[in-house]
Amino acid sequence: MGLFRKKPERKTYDPKNQKPVLRCSICTGEQVAGFQDIHTGSFEEVMLIQSDVDVETFRSRYGIAGDIVKIY
Repeated sequence: MGLFRKKPERKTYDPKNQKPVLRCSICTGEQVAGFQDIHTGSFEEVMLIQSDVDVETFRSRYGIAGDIVKIY
């Protein structure tokens, strides 16, 4: 039933001031994708990561190439 699905829209972020990261919990293993401000270190949560498919969705939605850093 994929005839009328919307194409995933590409969103943007400011690569000069933000970097894409995965925030990971040591205790529960929960992962959240988002952007960390380079200057202040503050984290902006974007989406919950439950599988590798979610990571690829995050990459394609924001046009991220290369490795994504994990922070704990």
